[in-house]
Amino acid sequence: MKPATYTFFENVYDVVRLIPYGRVTNYGAIAGYLGSARGSRMVGYAMNAAHSLVPPIAAHRVVNRTGLLTGKHHFGGNRMQELLESEGIKIKNDQVVNFEKLFWDPMKELSI
Repeated sequence: MKPATYTFFENVYDVVRLIPYGRVTNYGAIAGYLGSARGSRMVGYAMNAAHSLVPPIAAHRVVNRTGLLTGKHHFGGNRMQELLESEGIKIKNDQVVNFEKLFWDPMKELSI
């Protein structure tokens, strides 16, 4: 069990660390897994704050509900796309190609 002082952001980071290489998830899926179905915006805030984490997390694997790279401006240039493509994920017009196939759902993949 997590200590009472464990924050929502830390819980988000724990989930993001579990996203497998070559897979993506979305803000809402993480929020839902954490019991905050309407907390996708907070997950986005956590991703924005994640750039200085040690050890780093693969924040580039978190996209919006349709597979769009909505957080890419936080990476600078095309870095988010480059990171995803380095994992074999194809991107077209800032969107994950075959999003449904590559989608990693923590509700299905992780036991609560």
